[in-house]
Amino acid sequence: MNWQESAREQMIQQQVRAWDVLDPEVLATFAQVPRERFVPAAESALAFADVALPLADGQHMLAPKLVGRILQALTLSSSDRVLEIGTGSGFLTACLARLAGPVTSLEIRSSMAEQARRNLATVRTGSIELRNTDAFAANSLQGEWDAIVLTGSLPVYDSRFERLLAPGGRLFVVVGATPLMSARLITRTAAAFATRTLFETDIDALTHAPQSSKFSF
Repeated sequence: MNWQESAREQMIQQQVRAWDVLDPEVLATFAQVPRERFVPAAESALAFADVALPLADGQHMLAPKLVGRILQALTLSSSDRVLEIGTGSGFLTACLARLAGPVTSLEIRSSMAEQARRNLATVRTGSIELRNTDAFAANSLQGEWDAIVLTGSLPVYDSRFERLLAPGGRLFVVVGATPLMSARLITRTAAAFATRTLFETDIDALTHAPQSSKFSF
């Protein structure tokens, strides 16, 4: 076992499993998708660390344990159609494609979208369509999806994403302001939407996400 294999195993056991990610398929995905290929070269020594690694433009790569909780919460199957808002480095994208059916990922930053494409080209994944577009632009969101994941937070909840869920679909979203945000899973039932709060976290906000109103007195 080389140092990367050893570090990957420690990441899985000491970070991901330790944060109550016990789904065997999710854990296997962490073993199969080489996280080190999605980490910026300057951060290669921290590829398996329990931190949110810096990307371009002040963005960050989600910590491994958070990726694990996202994947586990979505309970993906091989036939699920997945929409990801915020491609980032492409690591979560690759993990989603391993567990689900076709993945469509939207990234607003053109340079980041190109880097993610290069990263994804180095690994074997399922079907992925990466679009360089703004998820908040008019007419950018269409279709029905079995699972939707927002990789950045919403300062205030925006219902446009839940309206894209197919019956039985699941939406993972983080809502709130730093330093305390809530991760939620919204599920579309036959006639309504059910919301479950999963845990607390703190991640970068999505670009152009609606802001909370501020009043002056």
